[in-house]
Amino acid sequence: MSIESRSPRKHSSSSKLPLLGITMGDPAGIGPEVIGKALSGAHLRNVCRPIVIGSLPVLERTIKALKLELRVFHIDGHETTIPRRGTVAVLDPLEIPLGRFKPGAAAAETGAASVAFIKKAVELAQIGCIEGMVTAPINKEAINMAGCQYPGHTELLADLTQANESGMMIVGGPLRIMFVTTHVAIRDLSLLLTQAKIEKAIRLAHLALTTLFGINRPRIGVAALNPHAGEHGLFGDEEARVILPAARAAQQKGILASDPLPADTLFGKAAKGSFDGIVALYHDQGLIPLKLVAFGMCVNLTVGLPIIRTSVDHGTAFDIVGKGVADPGSLIEAVKLAARIARNKMAALPTKKGPARRVV
Repeated sequence: MSIESRSPRKHSSSSKLPLLGITMGDPAGIGPEVIGKALSGAHLRNVCRPIVIGSLPVLERTIKALKLELRVFHIDGHETTIPRRGTVAVLDPLEIPLGRFKPGAAAAETGAASVAFIKKAVELAQIGCIEGMVTAPINKEAINMAGCQYPGHTELLADLTQANESGMMIVGGPLRIMFVTTHVAIRDLSLLLTQAKIEKAIRLAHLALTTLFGINRPRIGVAALNPHAGEHGLFGDEEARVILPAARAAQQKGILASDPLPADTLFGKAAKGSFDGIVALYHDQGLIPLKLVAFGMCVNLTVGLPIIRTSVDHGTAFDIVGKGVADPGSLIEAVKLAARIARNKMAALPTKKGPARRVV
């Protein structure tokens, strides 16, 4: 029986952990290495049953090169996915096995493979064969070379799942941060920050904190753009013009969002527990404090999808491919977070006898 067509399972005590699909990302990047390292240790065996969705020969070569005590085997059915020490199950969706390629370089064939892995994981998650997906990094240039014109995972996943709206939250240490903008020039921020975009970020932060983290009435800190939150217009008008109206609109809908607060104190307050999440306005505003408290351990969480998706918070790192120095910490944390969210969702599912914990 294949994983795609499996029927409802009879549950056993050995299969209570969520079944997660870990996509390989770009095979020419560090995805295969961090996956091999993460699954060769004892970090994840007690939190989930992992399936690697990727190229079996690439993972085999990587494990051999790293001299990891790990045996790779191909799977067709879900019954072989109970975690066993020293083994990793791989579902390779490629019709033609991926041939030799240049590690650490963008290429159409590896870009196409990384997209195929994502599509297979989304398909399995949508039909309930896996409880969530965790993604290793893809390369924008490579997927564009393969004809997939998306800037990254988030936009591709939103399209594949037909999500009405989605956004990126990054989790690290005590901080959970939703971003209004990400990779944009600082000089363009004033024009890009609209009330609608900020309202959306607040709405998605509230959605993530309630449905994914189980916080009933989450407190959301909204960051200001300018020093001292603009000092009543002395240092800029973005706070009064777009940020405060967005916060007030969210408050009117029952969301516990703050008025815009100076960023230099907001993140410290959140780290100490005054807020459950933060809305940051741009990339460095949120990522500098995140990486100060959780460098190498941050997780990218896509909010608004009908499926669970977490990801590493780093790129393909072509410059270190093959050197054996890639840190699996972010992937380990991404798997742990996906497993925790999946367990929460499974526990909330009703049974014929009423609400009860669902086991798989």
